[in-house]
Amino acid sequence: MTIKQRLDIRQGQNLTMTPQLQQAIKLLQMSNLELAEFVEAELEKNPLLERDDGTASAEPPAEKNADAAPDAARAEDFEDVNAGREDRSLDTDFENVFTGTSAADQQNYDAFATNSFADVGKGGNARFDNPEFSFENTMAEEKTLREHLMAQMHLEFDPGKELAIAVLFTEHLDASGYFRGDLAAIAERLGCENALLDDILARAQELDPPGIFARDLAECLALQLKEKNRLDPAMQALLDNLDLIAARDLKKLKNLCGVDDDDLAEMLDEIKSLDPKPALAFEHFVAQTVIPDVLMRPLPKSKGGGWAVELNNDTLPRVLVNQRYTAEIGQSAKTKKDKEYLSEQLSTANWLIKAMDQRAHTILRTASEIILKQEAFFNYGVEYLKPLVLKDVADAIGMHESTISRVTTNKYIGTPRGVFEMKYFFSSGVSSVDGAASYAAEAVKSRIRALTDAETSDAILSDDDIVKLLKEDGISVARRTVAKYREAMKIPSSVQRRREKKRT
Repeated sequence: MTIKQRLDIRQGQNLTMTPQLQQAIKLLQMSNLELAEFVEAELEKNPLLERDDGTASAEPPAEKNADAAPDAARAEDFEDVNAGREDRSLDTDFENVFTGTSAADQQNYDAFATNSFADVGKGGNARFDNPEFSFENTMAEEKTLREHLMAQMHLEFDPGKELAIAVLFTEHLDASGYFRGDLAAIAERLGCENALLDDILARAQELDPPGIFARDLAECLALQLKEKNRLDPAMQALLDNLDLIAARDLKKLKNLCGVDDDDLAEMLDEIKSLDPKPALAFEHFVAQTVIPDVLMRPLPKSKGGGWAVELNNDTLPRVLVNQRYTAEIGQSAKTKKDKEYLSEQLSTANWLIKAMDQRAHTILRTASEIILKQEAFFNYGVEYLKPLVLKDVADAIGMHESTISRVTTNKYIGTPRGVFEMKYFFSSGVSSVDGAASYAAEAVKSRIRALTDAETSDAILSDDDIVKLLKEDGISVARRTVAKYREAMKIPSSVQRRREKKRT
């Protein structure tokens, strides 16, 4: 066999993720707070950018002077440097190209409206000396309490109703980690049963760190002792009378707990070893106030009813290109290096403005579609949360699933029922027997709970029996799914339930 060398010319297509396109995608995933910090950094670096406080004008002055023609020529020179570059859409499927809309159009949107937007992203060369990838920026960051709890909640609670309520509970934690919310008020606002909130709070109290979500000091200490398997009747009696410890009435404590001096001393030492403020091991600002990115409000019947959706403009940074300053410094740009610098800064400024505009339109379109598909939730409460996946929204607005995933991360909707992260409106569902309908996982769980609650000691249902009964109701579900839902609701197995029923 002989080896020959030859030169071939082949034509092909490949996708290049330019640095600007990568940054544009990151903008889409940023929260409003992160976006504000990014814009502040750009304002410091780019002399052509300025804040839009509503009074500045983006247009150069109307009057003409003798330098008008040279200024126009210099502006053309700046544009020539970037000639030939193509803008790209932030949407990662790179199939849909959207046309731009004016900035005034984003001030107020009615629900369910679709809006086009400009594609963004300029060409450029990737560099490996980017400070973003420096050693200090790639080190592991310390988790906040909320991040620590969220990681556990995604495992403990099912997506949708349960997870949304659990996350809502984190907003009611104080600096020590105690739950300060009013369950009755939350139940009324969400339109759900108090028993559901009690169950979710009890499960949240099993999360790490031990003692989190306690409603008072005694409950906080009890949760930690329970986690150590040290919560016996004597210790519970001690926790019920913590005021006697403060009063140093040890004699009365011994009588109430039924222990001697040595046992009481050991119990007090064990109490002292516990952490009365479990959240202090994390950052001091435990429950950061969530500011919604999107606001929704009901429209009056005179306007057709439904919902109106708009961006929370109070939290959005606004910037524009200072055209007057650009024209002034353009007159002093004599060398090629100066012209290239000004052209680069002008291109970066225009890109940032278009990227922020596209981000705003994408968030609005996504939020509007979520509200459309989950309208029953907003009208009737959490029990009516419907199954929803990223693909449903992506197909409806003509975008890619990964784009919807980025848009719904760290983005919140302010609703009449509270503030919710967009991701929490997505949950899996269970199909009907004929495949014509689907049921939210929470609806199936509620049915399983009702079946087990109605059992008698002589008629305990196995998981297979529950599958058959659900099938009679038109719900097609596998036995392992029933077992999974049952265990998530802390419902014992049929053998354990039979024993418990016979005892009672």
